[in-house]
Order: sequence, then structure tokens, then C-alpha cells
Amino acid sequence: MIEAFLDVRGVRYAALVDEAGALVAHVGDVPAELDVAASARALLGSLQNAVGEPEWNDLLLDLGSGPLLLTPLGRQLLMTAFDDVANLGRVRFAVRRALGL
Repeated sequence: MIEAFLDVRGVRYAALVDEAGALVAHVGDVPAELDVAASARALLGSLQNAVGEPEWNDLLLDLGSGPLLLTPLGRQLLMTAFDDVANLGRVRFAVRRALGL
């Protein structure tokens, strides 16, 4: 499924990370930033408690290495790294299309 993300202009890598932080699948030539995934899960848990929202759609992090879109996929986390925040719409559309949303 995540192989298709490399066809989206600007995508550097896509990775699927399980609840324990282990890499399930990965495409692209840049290694997934697994420590970011663990920190993002903790941050999201705090934010969900603070605002009373049990679910979330996605989270965009603009890192020094470039933007990283985090999308929940059941109990797993889809990480999609891309080249420029200006391409966020294209990347979000590709993620939603691939997930059937």
C-alpha cells in the first residue's frame, strides 16, 4: 500500500510504525524518524486529553529535515515525509486516496 506514496511528487519516504514504535513497512531512501513517531504519540495523547477529543485526523510537523505528516491508521501510525509544506494538499490527498477515505 505505501509503495504508491513514492509516486506523489515531493514525497521522500513513507513508513508505517506500530504501536510499540517498531517499523512495519517503509519505502523511500531516507530512514524513518522513529523517535519522532514516539514523541508525536505522547504529544497527541496530551492534546487529546486537553481538548477532550478521542480521535485525530493527522498531524503536520515542520522539521529541519522537511515536513512530516503523521496519520493514524488503526493502532499504527503512517509517517509521510515530503519536501515542502506547499505540497501538503497533494500529500494529504494521496494519503486519503490510498487509505480509501
